[in-house]
Amino acid sequence: MKVAKRVGQIFVIGALAAVLVCGVGSVVSPKVAWRVRLLTLKLTGRIPEIPLLQLLEWMRPRSPVKLERLAYVPNVGASITNSFTDEESAAAGAQIFGRVCASCHGDDARGRTGPNLLAAITSLDDWQFFSTVRWGRPNTIMVPQPLSDRQIWDVGAFLRQTALDASIGKSDSATKLVGFPAVSPQMLQASGEKGDWLTYAGNWAGYRHAVEDQIDRRNVGQLRLAWAAQLPYDGSYQESSPIVDGDRMIVTEGGDGVTALDAANGTLLWQFRRPVPSGVPTCCGQPNRGVAVLGKNVYVATFDAHLLALDGATGSKVWDATVADWHQGYSMTGAPLALGDRIIVGVAGGDFGARGFIAAYSASDGRLLWKFYTVAGPGDPGRDSWGGDSWKHGGGATWVTGAYDPALHLIYWGTGNPAPDFNTSSRPGDDLYTCSVVAVDDRTGKLRWYFQFTPRDDHNWDSNEQPVLVDIPWQGQTTPALLFANRNGFLYALDRRTGRFLYGKPFAKQTWASGLTAGGRPIELPGAHPTPTGRVISPASDGATSWWSPSFDPQRNELFIPSVDSADRYFDVEEPDYREGSLFAGSGFVRAHDALTTVAVRAFDAATGEERWSSTLEVGGGEVSGEMGGLLSTAGNLIFSGHGNEFDALDADTGKVLWRVRLGGVLHAAPISYLVDGRQYVAIFSGRTLFVFGLPREQDMVATPVESTSHRSRRVKSTVHPGKRDRRRQHLT
Repeated sequence: MKVAKRVGQIFVIGALAAVLVCGVGSVVSPKVAWRVRLLTLKLTGRIPEIPLLQLLEWMRPRSPVKLERLAYVPNVGASITNSFTDEESAAAGAQIFGRVCASCHGDDARGRTGPNLLAAITSLDDWQFFSTVRWGRPNTIMVPQPLSDRQIWDVGAFLRQTALDASIGKSDSATKLVGFPAVSPQMLQASGEKGDWLTYAGNWAGYRHAVEDQIDRRNVGQLRLAWAAQLPYDGSYQESSPIVDGDRMIVTEGGDGVTALDAANGTLLWQFRRPVPSGVPTCCGQPNRGVAVLGKNVYVATFDAHLLALDGATGSKVWDATVADWHQGYSMTGAPLALGDRIIVGVAGGDFGARGFIAAYSASDGRLLWKFYTVAGPGDPGRDSWGGDSWKHGGGATWVTGAYDPALHLIYWGTGNPAPDFNTSSRPGDDLYTCSVVAVDDRTGKLRWYFQFTPRDDHNWDSNEQPVLVDIPWQGQTTPALLFANRNGFLYALDRRTGRFLYGKPFAKQTWASGLTAGGRPIELPGAHPTPTGRVISPASDGATSWWSPSFDPQRNELFIPSVDSADRYFDVEEPDYREGSLFAGSGFVRAHDALTTVAVRAFDAATGEERWSSTLEVGGGEVSGEMGGLLSTAGNLIFSGHGNEFDALDADTGKVLWRVRLGGVLHAAPISYLVDGRQYVAIFSGRTLFVFGLPREQDMVATPVESTSHRSRRVKSTVHPGKRDRRRQHLT
């Protein structure tokens, strides 16, 4: 006690000394004078509401809590007021309220478990509101809130503006909170049928097809920018595929952010931020491909391998589940898949030796329901396909969203390549279940069947591509099939009930296999593997296609594939050495200098795998990136495609480019289509900006002949295979 008393005496003496020093300065400076006066009032007990250290902090220049008036009117309620009352502050306050306050006080601030703040704010002075938020209220559920001083003032500005709008009957406040329409499992099953876009690929079957036909071949030349939103992402481009529920659009911003926008005009509704720890292993930036929605929540996978549930109306966090330990090389970049009462996720990190898996979490509380490992371990069928303990760091990542058949209760998911990527010395078998598609039971996570496309891969030809579920005529009967355009250059059709191989045909240039056996296993050619001096093989390591989404038109029975013809020189010179969190590749590749790269969109008959047409978008050498964005087909007989910085609309009959716009940033995402207020929009990310296109209003529209649209014909070539178009029409009729 004596020590504490002595410390207190020293502190008071020091403060009085500071007053004397400042007193001298006050003769010279009014800015010092009011501070001396205020400190004197505090030390003489006139301002008990503010702790001394807090008072000293707020006395600093540019403090958001203004205290000068308090020095002359020592009443905190009368003197401390909010100086941030402009519209910008109120708009910022709306977003903060949504993240922090709405879960207790309601989306509209009219109360939930906490009181009605619109009613309370009119009877509170600024200091009462500020001090309550900052320090809470004893013996109540109101605890101190994790907000800065400026953020508290912004929330106060929002509440006062909202209360004022409500009192005068104003309904168009710029800071109004918009309700989030609940999404049922039935809505997810019917996604895409009514102008919404509720899943990553538009529906559970992976079609990425729009039933809207307002935008068609006659008027696509009149497409114009409806609105754009630039998002604060540090990377060079976004890979997010938007979700649209009613008039609300949800997009991700790289590895740490989610944003809600008004789908009609791009107005910001809320933003969620969760910083990613530094040091998370990454091979390719921190992309994120989108969210899932179910009930009133939005679900997002973070780059440091967490699954979050957010309140769809406000962006506030509902729960946070740790999916994997990022220190072990894990990350997450794919959009979750929402089913009846659960959220399915996959993981990235195979290139760092992380053992891949698919997992299901309870949508209500984030509990782990089941986990299926995509690399067979002890006790699993297929364990003997791995040498020694190589399964422990076998890769097989699952970073692209799968498909779902509710009638069969099966989830279909592509798996990544084995690790180390280019060296098989430590893994001499087939390396199950890498480079495969697996079908697991949605209720238990148990494996029902698998099909491996590239056994013992040493080219980085992962199978992280979009499965597409279609019904096709096969041997005289309708067969539920799964179509899979694989990075290895082959298009496969499988019976999705059993995994039985139906057909497989090359859809792009490949020089590693002469074909497939009756069971679908590749017949490898001599010279199909890397060597110490390097060997040129097609496809390139980036693949004949990749995670860039294909699209399927059910009326045409056609699958459209983003395709690349290219070649790399593959090397096998390094003995792989696993180190946690480090790249586990074992050699590598370089671009083959004498090989041309051709970027194209190609159409295929889903029933036979025969090519209908091919539209070349670019061809060249090292200047051609060999990467694309995904595709979108529509009932308006169009295919939308992103490549480089160009966004194209192709004729679905021929592949001819009918419309093109250069957006300035790299297009490395898939487009979507949706309806708001009866108007069709098409949205695509270019660089860090979301561009949304629509037709002008009816009174401004005129029919545009297809032939009059312009594009760079010297770079675009479309080839329709003779006779196949007529057979397609005959089949459809």
